[in-house]
Amino acid sequence: MCRHLAYLGPEVPIGRLTSDPPHGLYRQSWAPRRQRHGTVNADGFGVGWYAPGDPVPARYRRAGPIWADPSFTDLARVVRSGAVLAAVRDATLPGADGEAAAAPFAADRWLFSHNGAVAGWPQSAAPLAPGLPPVDLLSMEARTDSAFVWALVLHRLRAGDEPGRALADTVQQVAEAAPASRLNLLLTDGSTIAATAWGDTLWYLSEPGRHTVVASEPHDDDPHWQEVPDRTLLTASRTGVLLTPVGTPASAPPKEPCT
Repeated sequence: MCRHLAYLGPEVPIGRLTSDPPHGLYRQSWAPRRQRHGTVNADGFGVGWYAPGDPVPARYRRAGPIWADPSFTDLARVVRSGAVLAAVRDATLPGADGEAAAAPFAADRWLFSHNGAVAGWPQSAAPLAPGLPPVDLLSMEARTDSAFVWALVLHRLRAGDEPGRALADTVQQVAEAAPASRLNLLLTDGSTIAATAWGDTLWYLSEPGRHTVVASEPHDDDPHWQEVPDRTLLTASRTGVLLTPVGTPASAPPKEPCT
């Protein structure tokens, strides 16, 4: 459930990443090609982007399907950015919290998305709640599994964890409490991307020194797309991609050469 992508590279119109590709997020909202769970991502969408010189991202989110919002297509045609995170949503619990539940979630300089579901939500996650300060729980944007996972990740980031370590440790923590969970997480601060493949598809397309796209599935038929193995942490910048099995240090040698 859900499809998402993150981009780092030269400034481009947002629509070149979301609406223009033949199998971009716009089309994935009703016809994903590789989604393993769910078929229609019509429970909301959102895009976050960074403007030059401003470390705090802007967001545009809606509760309905992306195809039902003609304003987004117009906005995406003219707004340009060199760092973007976007998502279309298939809700774990339909109707929960509307627009506030649509990714990307945001705090400080971060944008975050979760593709998947916490199995047994919310009962399975209850043992994890005492590990969060009460203010973090009260500050959640929505009462959803994705918002809770984001609270766990953000708590680690604010404690000083590197982005990759924050994602990998959170995935393992949630998976231990709810073993059947699907936890494909995506995080950016506008200069790096961190992502996990855990229970659903993840791909990347990289031209080192120029651009990197990380996405739930390829948005076109470019043969250079690479699939990320399950239970893997991906960390990326404009200069390359590093793959590390989840459960090992994020600084370990890559599982496969950077491309």
